[in-house]
Amino acid sequence: MSIKVEHASKSFSDFAALDDVSIEVRDGSLTALLGPSGSGKSTLLRVIAGLERPDSGRIEISGQEMTKIPVQDRGVGFCFQHYAAFKHMSVRDNIAFGLKIRKRPKHEVARRVDELLALVQLEGFAHRYPSQLSGGQRQRMALARALAVEPKVLLLDEPFGALDARVRTELRRWLRHLHDEVHVTTIFVTHDQEEAMDVAEQIVVMNEGAVEQAGAPRDLYEYPETEFVMSFVGTANRIGGKLVRPHDVEIAHVRSAGAEEAIIERIVHLGFEVRVEMALGDGSPLIAQLTRAQVAELEPGESQIVYVLPSRARVFDSNGSAPRTEELVAA
Repeated sequence: MSIKVEHASKSFSDFAALDDVSIEVRDGSLTALLGPSGSGKSTLLRVIAGLERPDSGRIEISGQEMTKIPVQDRGVGFCFQHYAAFKHMSVRDNIAFGLKIRKRPKHEVARRVDELLALVQLEGFAHRYPSQLSGGQRQRMALARALAVEPKVLLLDEPFGALDARVRTELRRWLRHLHDEVHVTTIFVTHDQEEAMDVAEQIVVMNEGAVEQAGAPRDLYEYPETEFVMSFVGTANRIGGKLVRPHDVEIAHVRSAGAEEAIIERIVHLGFEVRVEMALGDGSPLIAQLTRAQVAELEPGESQIVYVLPSRARVFDSNGSAPRTEELVAA
């Protein structure tokens, strides 16, 4: 089911949580709402769900206006950071809850729960209680419960936020596979840009209640339309009024035309990649991302003076003109 939000605004007292927000989500797609705390992403999710009503604007799901339709009639499934599991119920009964309150036949409930237990890989845990599960298993149970009623739309608010890094990575991979299986239109909220880039087909970047940019992960990374997007979706350095990705910083021991002097403060080995942390002459920080082969050739050392030059930069003019990419070649 496609989703369209048109010119939605929502305020709480004097705080504008959403300011004229418009987005489109394709049928069957997996979209991330990405932004810092207070950017409006969770409020937008709640407006789509019907848990909040916008002060102005409209919400469409599959071409039907839903702005004033109650949450229970929108055909949406929810999964939040805190699972809100029924502690006195088994995994099977937690998943079956939504079906039972809808008075579905017992044989239908049993069949659907068995399908979902297999889908989320919890077949052997059906009779356990939530307290007997790991954090990742509880989150998979919560997703199965949300999917049980076959929602038109699945909404996830920081679904992996309470989990450790290793489990988050595993569940991200699992969510992609799950989406390939069920093809339900899914929107998830996150403040983690790596998570959004890893999972989503489309990312909507939000800041201060407004949409900064929406697009495919690669487009946002390679062609950001605002300084905020460039700095939030990936790391960016500022060199002489230009924003430069760490992998576009060239380091040399000999000064070339246009290069700036820097001092190496720290070298961090991250498997195949190596992060070189430096300070420019004015004290501003600079990060370069090199391969091990580049490091072996350059042989950088901490406290060493080097010369840096961007090979590619993004320029955002203050006059409001469209940003441009400059391809630069070291002399």
